[in-house]
Amino acid sequence: MSEGIIHLDNSNFDAEISKPGTPILIDFWAVWCGPCKMIAPELEKLYDEKKDSIRIGKLNVDENREIAIRYGITSIPTLLLFKDGQIAKKIIGAMPKDKILSEVSAFL
Repeated sequence: MSEGIIHLDNSNFDAEISKPGTPILIDFWAVWCGPCKMIAPELEKLYDEKKDSIRIGKLNVDENREIAIRYGITSIPTLLLFKDGQIAKKIIGAMPKDKILSEVSAFL
């Protein structure tokens, strides 16, 4: 995982999504999920390209079920873009970096 991608869990999730300014894109994933493995390098490319305008975090749903339940995550990978603590965009499924960027660019 890229050094700039934030590992999220129950201890830091709320603080990270509430930070004002730069939005954060959270990848809800699991170790056993094939499509999650496909999207991981795409998120690293996105971070490398747009690190000045977006933060990226990863939350393992198996280890942090309470948060997954709170946000109604029923399919993974699911990406939630938070801006000032609020969900701005929800994306379900694996896709290439350019598609992810086109989905979130209005919020950056």
